[in-house]
Amino acid sequence: MIDLKLLVNDFEGVVAQLTKRNIDEVFLETLRQTHLNYKQKKIALEELQAKQNSKTKLFAQYKQEGKDIQPLKKECDLLKAEITLYTQEIQGWEEKLQEFSHIIPNIPDSKTPIGKDEKDNVEIKKILTPREFSFTPKEHWELAEQNGWIDFERGVKLAKSRFSVFMGMAAKLERALINYMLDFNTQRGFSEVGTPVIVNSQILFGTGQLPKFENDLFKISDFEEEELDSKEAKKGHELYLIPTAEVTLTNLYNNEILKEEDLPLMMTAYTPCFRKEAGSAGRDTRGIIRQHQFDKVELVAITTPQDSDIMQERMVACASDLLTSLGLPHRLVQLCSGDLGFSASNTIDIEVWLPGQNCYREISSISNTRDFQARRAKIRYKDSNKKNLLVHTLNGSSLAVGRTLVAIMENYQNEDGSIEIPNVLQPYLR
Repeated sequence: MIDLKLLVNDFEGVVAQLTKRNIDEVFLETLRQTHLNYKQKKIALEELQAKQNSKTKLFAQYKQEGKDIQPLKKECDLLKAEITLYTQEIQGWEEKLQEFSHIIPNIPDSKTPIGKDEKDNVEIKKILTPREFSFTPKEHWELAEQNGWIDFERGVKLAKSRFSVFMGMAAKLERALINYMLDFNTQRGFSEVGTPVIVNSQILFGTGQLPKFENDLFKISDFEEEELDSKEAKKGHELYLIPTAEVTLTNLYNNEILKEEDLPLMMTAYTPCFRKEAGSAGRDTRGIIRQHQFDKVELVAITTPQDSDIMQERMVACASDLLTSLGLPHRLVQLCSGDLGFSASNTIDIEVWLPGQNCYREISSISNTRDFQARRAKIRYKDSNKKNLLVHTLNGSSLAVGRTLVAIMENYQNEDGSIEIPNVLQPYLR
């Protein structure tokens, strides 16, 4: 969440930053009018308060001079009533601005290039050279069907479209990848954590999924009547399946004040993830690139503002080195302002090479959200001056397990359709 004080005190500056993110003009105009009404009412209130103060000072003078104070008292009473009315109106406009602040995305930082969409993203570098095939490489879904690794039809039968069943070696390889990724990350200093995959709406608000992206979440339940006896009490306690472990890892410290000496907190977790993929109809309909349920190993860091840039570099290196250890060519891409995620101020995507598709596809996004999530989730730390400050939070995939499996299948395929297994995974398959 952006700083409401910043929105009020530097409104034009905030709007100038938001235009870099392709924010709808109607939304910005509505925000502008709300801010204008708030400022006008505030100025009027301050004028009334100043007038009331000057009138109040006259009481002693009237008494000393023997004047009738009733007319003055009547004026003051009218001013008081008017001030009460304006105060209530200002509170209403403040609440509207607060509501806007919940759905305004993070402001891009200086590292983020200005651009409209993914076409304006900037490639940083490529790592490893893609293999040259003596045959036309197949796409992963063809290899999966040929080797009996993934049953797409039965996944649909068990649930609906965009669900799949991993069979035999694919199931073993998925488990091997999860264990290998967790081991790799812990060796890089990230502590392994196991979290619930069901959270309440207050937690999803903390990392920015709610209220804006509710349509992309799987809502599973409400609290029962006997648990919460009023609609107001229930509000904010609906239950959802998590879209990423970023939600749970970051919110482990929701509404807490941490010690500066305990920072940074570096965590990694494996969880299944659930997304409705709203708005993705017709995209990646074949295979497992875009599923409603998928496995992911996540990296999350909570640190001080002065160390967050270094932490982002460390997280990018961890995810990139993991791909390198698997022998998978990939590239690092700096996202432009128009392609940033809602909570991100700066994001570096890692895209893995898929020879079957003859292109790079995203397999990880390492984002620095600055204090955006910390403000929503009220995560602070006490510095050496005993002052409570907002932390910076960072998150990234390390890696999306299904897409890593796809990359292995396509990069390690043979002409007959068989698939080799990377050496580093062999011990995890025994």
